[in-house]
Amino acid sequence: MLKLHYHPFSTFARRVRIALIEKSIPAELVEVDMIARAHRAPAYLALNPYGRVPTLEEDGFVLYESTAILDYLEATHPTPPLVPADARGRALVSMHMKLCDIQMARQAGTIIFPKRFLPKDRWDEAAMAQAKKEIEKHLAIVEQQLAGNSYLVRNQYSLAEVCYTPFVEFLSLMEVTPPPGVAAWAQRILDRPSAQQTKPAG
Repeated sequence: MLKLHYHPFSTFARRVRIALIEKSIPAELVEVDMIARAHRAPAYLALNPYGRVPTLEEDGFVLYESTAILDYLEATHPTPPLVPADARGRALVSMHMKLCDIQMARQAGTIIFPKRFLPKDRWDEAAMAQAKKEIEKHLAIVEQQLAGNSYLVRNQYSLAEVCYTPFVEFLSLMEVTPPPGVAAWAQRILDRPSAQQTKPAG
């Protein structure tokens, strides 16, 4: 059986948990006590030398990057599909997954982490303001890419939406007002049972 090392507050681990639910893949969930610094323990670092979550194990095979894990789950459990069958459709999903990480995830982390876990006097407000501007610019492009459709690729829910779900969860916290198409898309993917079941507390 698959084993997923995760933390309930981890946006990147949440992606994998969403995919497991969407695909009905059984997995043992192992919560890593990051407050107790379990992610820095030698046993965990032997699995994931970066000391982060998620980490996926299966029969001695280990992955510790969320999009690689999503690709592996798709390859090993192709039904129900979360990518189109053709090469161009797959490439489009891959593009959107990477753009999510480059244009949204890093910037969101600059805002979300301090707002959730640090006192205000420790916030880097200039960096947070710049990150917000970059997210707003990116979401304006996503609005164009949606082009009135319900989903980013072939108008079907895919790994692209799986990647974005943990970050659009925090648009309000980030004080980002999305364009109307993005707002509807974000709500659509957050309403899915997989998103509801993995929603972080607090």
